[in-house]
Amino acid sequence: MAADHAFSFAPGPQRIVCLTEETTEWLYLLGQEHRIVGISGYTVRPRRARDEKPRVSAFTSAKIDKILALEPDCVLGFSDMQADIASSLIRAGVQVTVFNQRSVAEIFSVLYQVAAMVGQGEQGLVLLQQMQQSMQAIQTLAANLTRRPKIYFEEWDTPPISAIRWVSDLIGIAGGDDIFPELAVQSLGKHRIIADPQEIVRRNPDIIIGSWCGKKFRPESVAARPGWGEVAAVKTGQIFEIKSADILQPGPAALTDGVAQLHRIVMDWARQFGALPVIDATNASSNERGRT
Repeated sequence: MAADHAFSFAPGPQRIVCLTEETTEWLYLLGQEHRIVGISGYTVRPRRARDEKPRVSAFTSAKIDKILALEPDCVLGFSDMQADIASSLIRAGVQVTVFNQRSVAEIFSVLYQVAAMVGQGEQGLVLLQQMQQSMQAIQTLAANLTRRPKIYFEEWDTPPISAIRWVSDLIGIAGGDDIFPELAVQSLGKHRIIADPQEIVRRNPDIIIGSWCGKKFRPESVAARPGWGEVAAVKTGQIFEIKSADILQPGPAALTDGVAQLHRIVMDWARQFGALPVIDATNASSNERGRT
């Protein structure tokens, strides 16, 4: 008589290496940080992850030996730019999942997939619905503007690279219009390079937002660019920074803090330049008088 065999398995991966920040942040939000055994060196959200987890990668490079020593049963990565890392790990026998989300809708989809992978699909859906509701509230307020500001979002300065698609999506949700929508659909940064920087001047943005991944944004250097003195945003001082950790990670940060910062910038511009509907403008004036 054949012996009975008992089979058991753990629900989802138990030893996860996150090569980018957004999956780390999401697993912490889901209360599943105990599954993470390694993170990206660029991780700043949540802050405590840097103290609790070993850093094993940059963005396009990784310490393969260190990752293998952690014995991960799953490595999570993002985009074609991590293809070489993924290839090395796959050849070493590691399970690798690389996501390639570019739009806001795709970010929501990937976050749900990750939640399901770790047995938290229901909780993940609740959190995602809360994010969607907050974004819908922002979009509803933005829909009332009498004029939408033209926004130039700069991901890099030399050469100038315009907004990736999810940032362009968020600009629209927040109440602005990306001045380079035709470039936003390009998934690769090299295809979002603005060949003629004077084209930015010609499109005359009302607001300029910089988020230079890996280095500090300098508004004064933007304002001093040749020929930029007549750009509306430069003339009115509407040049701002949003930290790359808050908007250039295709995960929770962009869907919460990133879009909220964009919306504040847009609404402040609307108040200053008369783009609020009459009733809102009246209320805003009353509130200002009440504070003085």
